[in-house]
Formats: sequence, C-alpha cells, structure tokens
Amino acid sequence: MSSLFPALADHPPGQVALRFGERSLTYAELAAAAGAVGERVRGVGRVAVWATPALETAVAVVGVLLAGGAAVPLNPRSGEKELGHILGDSAPGLVLAAPGDELPPPLLGVERIDVDVRATGTAVAEGVGEGDPALIVYTSGTTGPPKGAVIPRRAIATTLDALADAWRWTGDDVLVHGLPLFHVHGLVLGILGPLRRGGSVRHLGRFAPEGVARELNAGATMFFGVPTMYHRIAQTLPDDPGLAEALGRARLLVSGSAALPVHDHERITAATGQRVIERYGMTETLMNTSVRADGEPRAGTVGVPLPGVELRLVEEDGTPIASHDGESVGEIQVRGPNLFTEYLNRPDATAAAFTADGWFRTGDMAVREPDGYVRIVGRKATDLIKSGGYKIGAGEIENALLEHPGVREAAVTGEPDADLGERIVAWVVPVDPASPPGAGELADHVARRLAPHKRPRTVRYLDALPRNDMGKIMKRALAS
Repeated sequence: MSSLFPALADHPPGQVALRFGERSLTYAELAAAAGAVGERVRGVGRVAVWATPALETAVAVVGVLLAGGAAVPLNPRSGEKELGHILGDSAPGLVLAAPGDELPPPLLGVERIDVDVRATGTAVAEGVGEGDPALIVYTSGTTGPPKGAVIPRRAIATTLDALADAWRWTGDDVLVHGLPLFHVHGLVLGILGPLRRGGSVRHLGRFAPEGVARELNAGATMFFGVPTMYHRIAQTLPDDPGLAEALGRARLLVSGSAALPVHDHERITAATGQRVIERYGMTETLMNTSVRADGEPRAGTVGVPLPGVELRLVEEDGTPIASHDGESVGEIQVRGPNLFTEYLNRPDATAAAFTADGWFRTGDMAVREPDGYVRIVGRKATDLIKSGGYKIGAGEIENALLEHPGVREAAVTGEPDADLGERIVAWVVPVDPASPPGAGELADHVARRLAPHKRPRTVRYLDALPRNDMGKIMKRALAS
C-alpha cells in the first residue's frame, strides 16, 4: 500500500529523500532499496527492525510498510530481559539490520536479513487496508512489562496529514533532527513525515547543537527535538551567536515527548527571535494537539486539538469538565482515527484503556484555556498531587523552580503526609552544588509565583535527574 508515500512513485528527478551523515538516498533509490526489502519480507506479517540511527533503519521500515507488513522497531539500548519480552510477545518472523550490526543473544534465534541500501526491487502490497497494522511500538514499561501498541496505517496517515495542516508542512521542507528511530517521535514524525510530504530529512546520527546549526545554514527549514536537546541549545546560545543566527532562519522549531520548561522557551526566543512550538502525543495516539504555525505561540501549552481529533477533560469519576477556565484540572481523553487499535496480546489492558464509548484514557492531566489551548500539568500516576484538598500539577511547580537562578534541573513529586494527604517534594539539581539555594528560599520563590499551597514542603538535592532515552524524567526512580 504505497499510498502512505506517494512521493516514492512521483518525485522530482534526483531529489534527496534521506541523508544520514555523508550517506544519502534519492527518492528513486529509496523506492528501489525499500522495494527490495519489501520483496524479501512479503507475507511475513511482523518484522523486527534493529532501529539504529542509520539509513538502513529507514529503508527497512519503509520496505516493511510497502509489503503490507507491520514493523516492530527495537531499541538497541534495551536490556536482554526487555528485548526477550518484546520478541516473545511480538513473535517477529524476521529481523532487519544493517550489515555489520552485532545483535544481542535474544535475537540470534530470529532469521536475519541485512538491509542493502543499494539493492533494487519492487514491492506492491495486495489487499492491505487502512486499519491493518503498520507498526508495533512498545511502551516504556513504567507500570510493568512493555506493551506493544498496534498502530494502524490509518493512524500514521491521519496524524501526518493533520500535522501538515497545523504546521504548513510541504514537500519544500527539509527536516533536521537527531532523534532515536525506535519511537514515534523520531520514526513516524521524523522519518515517515518528510517522506509522506515528499520532502527531505537530514538525520544527525547523534544530536549536537553545532550539527543543527550546520544543517539549518545549509538549507534545512525545520528542527524537531526533545526538551533535553533544547535545554542544551539554550545553554549554548549565549556563547554561540552563529547558533542563534541559524535557529533564527528556521521556519519551524518543534519540541515534544515531554514538556519544554518555560525558562528554556524564553531563553531561546530572547536569543533567536523564534518561538518553539510544542505538540502533544503518545505512542498509543500518535499526535493529539499542537500549537499551529499560523496560531499564537504560547510557552507552556501544547496548543489545540489537531484536525480529526476529539479531546475532552474528565473528573476522576469520568464526568466531562465543560468549563475551559484555565484552572480546572482533568484527565485528557481523546478519540479519533489517530488512535492505536490494541495492545498486542493484551485484551485486558486494551479494554481498560478505553471508555465504553471509545475514548482513550491518556493518564495525562491538563487544563484548557478559554480559547481551547491545552496546558498539561503532568501524569495522573506521578504528577497529580493531592495536597490539602487541592489538585496540583507538578509541571507548573517545576517551571517555577526552573526560573530560580540557582536551579539547573527540577522535578516535583508527592509523598504521603498525615496532615496534607500528600506533601510536595522538589528534587533539585543546583547550578552550584557547593552552594545550593535553601529549601525555604525555593518554597518562597514558588509561593510568590503560583500560590502558597503549591510551595514544596521538602527539597532534595541531586547531581542529576534520572531520564530515559527520550529525555523524560523517570519519577518512579526518584521515589524508590
């Protein structure tokens, strides 16, 4: 079903589709190489892909999709136990990898095919529907073994087309990023997105601010990153006017996978004149909302629902919150063609994830502004703190803490408290470990910016916050 990528059949001669470092493929070369992969995997069903940040990964995934199969991207940094679980659960018939890649023991029992990016072939899928699986992406497994979210072809197409509408994304755009390719951000948005539009993508292999600047100076128009990348950019900008100039000429800067602290938003805008756009998505939903390219950029929000996406906030008992007052906190539920179809082999988890009328329970807590903008305040399981009768989102306290000049990084959690129910705990990485800001100073700082009941009651100091591969803070590790 090549309609996911019409440019593979209709492209300007010589147009580059993919570039990883010094290696590149034109659309004609990509069509031939992916076609050759497709011929090898046709009829296999589920195909594992050793998802290194390399040209072969992109060719492998496109080839599987051309053949009508479902790609299972594997994180090369996964431990053997997690990898064994994913392989046992998804039961792929083949694994695709770059020649020379050394695969770990759990994969040695799976038939391997090396991806040749200079091979030629043609793969045409027969009888593949929009509801058929395209990807099986495994969740991070924070609440148990990773679950395989089955993402249909329809979800990829509708999400990418909705983002094209929101971001004015066209075939003239050239995207630069250094995101991993085993997750929806780097793979679906960062690789399949440009290919669906007929544009180009330049992958850095490994993120570095100077690499972003180099590509933007060489004609790239968009940069996708996660907050840790933008934080490094914000730290580099004062000493690198060339980076500021390069970012200033970008058409679009997009951050996702976690909330970008307001402090970093402001530092980047002050140095470059550019506003970073945030969007909100999940493995199970792909993209739900975004600040639009033609809308008002507003630090700390993830914009409005994308075309085709229904979004509501609900109380703990499931009652919808009708008011958009910027204060009422509720769980985000979404409905639309962007959703996954099921957790593989987990009908119980699938049923628990949806309401009776088809709304997906995201577990994310948010408020909505009067104009519909969504502001996420944290995860229901780890970021919603019930203290003294108030429902408090950890995200806004974290943003307030990051505005303190003595704070480099911050995370906020709740701990049981006999009087308050839960007390607010701040985990702080100080700018100067030898002279960190005092707990009382930080509490007063937050109370002045937000409200007294949102001040941290306990402050704990760390050398660094625990983060996963996508840069998200692992709060369960803090509490353990």
